[in-house]
Amino acid sequence: MNEAQLYGVCGAGLVGIGLYGAILGRSTLRRLLAFNLVGSGVFLIFGAIARRGGLAGGAQSDPVPQALVITGLVVAFAATALAVALLIRLATVAHEAASAAATPGSTDDPSTPATASQGRGERGPGHVGAGHS
Repeated sequence: MNEAQLYGVCGAGLVGIGLYGAILGRSTLRRLLAFNLVGSGVFLIFGAIARRGGLAGGAQSDPVPQALVITGLVVAFAATALAVALLIRLATVAHEAASAAATPGSTDDPSTPATASQGRGERGPGHVGAGHS
């Protein structure tokens, strides 16, 4: 087994583990990480194919697939960062909604009129904020 075949087998293993995690993952974060494993496996396989093609002709590996893999890694990193930020925001909103529903006396009834302090970002009486006296 040469170097390119070893990379190809490892890439296929990453794709398989990632698909398993993406299909059977319980939490959204685990599915996101599993999806990243699939992408890493595909990049590894693509690099192995590019390397194998370069070795067949006796020359070095083709730089175009390498550039595509590097570009794909950057795009995957940016997409992962965006997805994690959205997951954090989703968890925050869900936590706020759960705590608002658990608070006694809170009404989410749209027919209840809003008070003057609601909707303008003002704090209620007795609230001590940072920098306010």
